[in-house]
Amino acid sequence: MAQLLRVQNFNVSRDGFGSGEHQSLERPFGSADPETMFAWCRATASWPGRTDPGGSRGLDDYLTRDFSHNIGAEIMGRNKFGPQRGPWQDDEWRGWWGDEPPFHTPVFVMTHHERPSFTLSDTTFHFVDGDPASVLEQAREAAQGKDVRLGGGATVIREFLDAGLVDTLHVAVSDVRTGAGSRLWESPDELLDRFHRDVVPSPSGVTHHLFWRK
Repeated sequence: MAQLLRVQNFNVSRDGFGSGEHQSLERPFGSADPETMFAWCRATASWPGRTDPGGSRGLDDYLTRDFSHNIGAEIMGRNKFGPQRGPWQDDEWRGWWGDEPPFHTPVFVMTHHERPSFTLSDTTFHFVDGDPASVLEQAREAAQGKDVRLGGGATVIREFLDAGLVDTLHVAVSDVRTGAGSRLWESPDELLDRFHRDVVPSPSGVTHHLFWRK
């Protein structure tokens, strides 16, 4: 069975931005509001951070559960991992997620400034400088037959889309406007020359765009 490269539960605003401008330690998504953007999945019964019983079921919950299904490795960009730009000042920064990151797989962080790998809980972060095809090759080997998730941000996803490497893509479009930042698309129709698409509105207010390669 082929190993797929999948984009899972990637959120954008209705004007196509995955994050806003001016990312900082205090604001991982910059000027975008993650409380609004991710409200749909945080309300589900399967949200990993849920501490109380309950939560919604239905389509949003199914897609939230599917986030980790058959995933053996993740690829992400430097600015999903942290707010720093340029050479690392030190190796103390270990991501936004604390001592138990939500990935539970090897993670390949794409950066022009490599640093030593490290492990937190069951997640090992590797810092790699390479083109999308070579990084995907490393991730597939680490995934040991399972699929690879392309975690973002939007700039990295576009690089893999433009290289023709993405097999399936799920994007949740929130009904908010960001205005500037890291943009996935001006219109989802841009991908229809390469992908089939289903568009499914949810009662939560987001619209799910599900793409699979032609």
